[in-house]
Amino acid sequence: MIDLLLHIDHDLFTFLNGLHSAWMDPIQYWISNKFIWIPFYAFLLFLLFKHYKKRAVLAVVFIVSLITSTDQLSGFSKRYAGRYRPCREESWHRPRPHLVDNHCGGAYGFFSAHASSAFGLAVFVGTLLMPVFNHARKYMLFWAAIVAYSRVYLGVHYPSDIFVGALVGLFLGFLFTALFKWLSQVEFSSK
Repeated sequence: MIDLLLHIDHDLFTFLNGLHSAWMDPIQYWISNKFIWIPFYAFLLFLLFKHYKKRAVLAVVFIVSLITSTDQLSGFSKRYAGRYRPCREESWHRPRPHLVDNHCGGAYGFFSAHASSAFGLAVFVGTLLMPVFNHARKYMLFWAAIVAYSRVYLGVHYPSDIFVGALVGLFLGFLFTALFKWLSQVEFSSK
């Protein structure tokens, strides 16, 4: 069963990574770049501070903790699983994937920190912004899916790396959201 799942994972990766084009390469590279999203993150913070006032500071602490958690869990998983990225020479994946700017990343790829962070952030910030914009979480999840797909497009993650990363991010996003709401209620009821 595991062999079948790995075979499907490799075939799906080969198909998705093969959907590349010269005009799309720089776009996917930018989508995957954390720094390109700084204006977007600044806008989200603006909305959080506008709506939540002082509680937005607590939300920022939760965001930093969430991103740190997803990143550390991904790093631990990568070292523990030891699964080479499909773009690494050590990987037995064939054919060699399409890479953009010959960028591959670290040795191991299971599971994707980009996917877990993006989906965790999407759930947490999206849920907090739903009073401001009713469909905030839906659009944030769409953004997270685009970021996650870029990792397969760039040849640095298998779909299963993305899938597991997304599940971890979703779980932590909902957990941090529940903790934030609980702590906000405790703080509000104590005043």
